[in-house]
Amino acid sequence: MAVFYSWRHVGLCTLLWAVVSAVCVWGRPAAFGQDFRVTWSNSHLKQIGTTIQLTLDRDSGCGFASYKKYLFGRISMKIKLVAGDSAGTVTAFYMNSDTDSVRDELDFEFLGNRTGQPYTVQTNIYIHGQGNREQRVNLWFDPSADFHTYTILWTHRQIVFKVDNVPIRVYKNNEARGIPYPKMQAMGVFSTLWEADNWATRGGLEKIDWSKAPFYAYYKDFDIEGCPVPGPANCPSNPRNWWEGPAYQSLNAMEARMYRWVRVNHMIYDYCQDRPRFPVTPPECH
Repeated sequence: MAVFYSWRHVGLCTLLWAVVSAVCVWGRPAAFGQDFRVTWSNSHLKQIGTTIQLTLDRDSGCGFASYKKYLFGRISMKIKLVAGDSAGTVTAFYMNSDTDSVRDELDFEFLGNRTGQPYTVQTNIYIHGQGNREQRVNLWFDPSADFHTYTILWTHRQIVFKVDNVPIRVYKNNEARGIPYPKMQAMGVFSTLWEADNWATRGGLEKIDWSKAPFYAYYKDFDIEGCPVPGPANCPSNPRNWWEGPAYQSLNAMEARMYRWVRVNHMIYDYCQDRPRFPVTPPECH
């Protein structure tokens, strides 16, 4: 059995249950076979030390997912992306309600590149089955040279995508203005490596060079801190959950500066600015 390490908050679950009616997950190494499942192509996923390697070749890509779903909280993963000529490949890390046409989904999709070009990370948000909320940022480092931390924070007030703790996207809860926000469906945590050369690199102009295969992506230090579903019914609405605290309901001054820096210097696409695609600006963009 492969072991996939996940260090989580250590605490007295019984005490927390009594005091704040919250959910506690013990801080322990998590067995991959216990907490996660291979979703496709088991032969293309293996353990190397404490790292999980995903492989893409002509035969298949692969993926894995958490057994449990979660409603609100924070998930993070350290990932080292496909090195070299990775054009046409997509490495993904995302949350998904897995509910077909009405799914909610929060996506990190890392779009492969031709050697020497910047890696692009695409984020997208599906709410009640409606997506088309893509933003793309060129990463300011080589994400295939070492592991970097990718995080999704999901609270009642906002969703924040972070790269090495730098916010690259914020989606606010504007239900008061009639704008949908994901809050009713729990989501599982997924990771995949797959072929998407019909769109991933320069809109599909750059195809996979299969002579460079196999392609590898590496994952480690997976962490979930949230409310498992099924679980205590009052956990998702509990205002004492740490991620619902004031410090996590908006960006602080330093985060706001980093966020502006990313948007000014590294954002290459924002659906809110795509007038040919959206002649009427989506309401959440105002």
